[in-house]
Amino acid sequence: MTMEYPTRQEIGNILKASKTIAVVGLSNNPERTSYMVSKAMQDAGYKIIPVNPTVDTVLGEKAVASLKDLKGHIDIVNVFRRSEHLYDVAKEFLEIDADVFWAQLGLENKDAYDLLKKNNKTVIMNRCIKVEHAMTK
Repeated sequence: MTMEYPTRQEIGNILKASKTIAVVGLSNNPERTSYMVSKAMQDAGYKIIPVNPTVDTVLGEKAVASLKDLKGHIDIVNVFRRSEHLYDVAKEFLEIDADVFWAQLGLENKDAYDLLKKNNKTVIMNRCIKVEHAMTK
């Protein structure tokens, strides 16, 4: 199966309909890309939930250790973990109530993609959520 992602218009529709983004690997270091991107999305009105077992709070939000610790519905899970970790994150993603699996720019994993698509999930990989938000406003 080749990896096919939503079109830019479809991504725009996803972003317009979404309110909550759980960010796997969100750092509390303001110089890290995960922090800068998540802050921009928070500033744009999204609720950000940090998913990182090594921090307590990021961007004023209480962190959870793993996706399984999330409560309630999540619109987008945005992943800032190396490509080799995406399959494990995808397996955990399937155990929660979330709509879209999004791996940041430079991150792709065919096994994770195949697993998620087999379970009828929306998958976006190798795209920056901040850039896509800016381009689809």
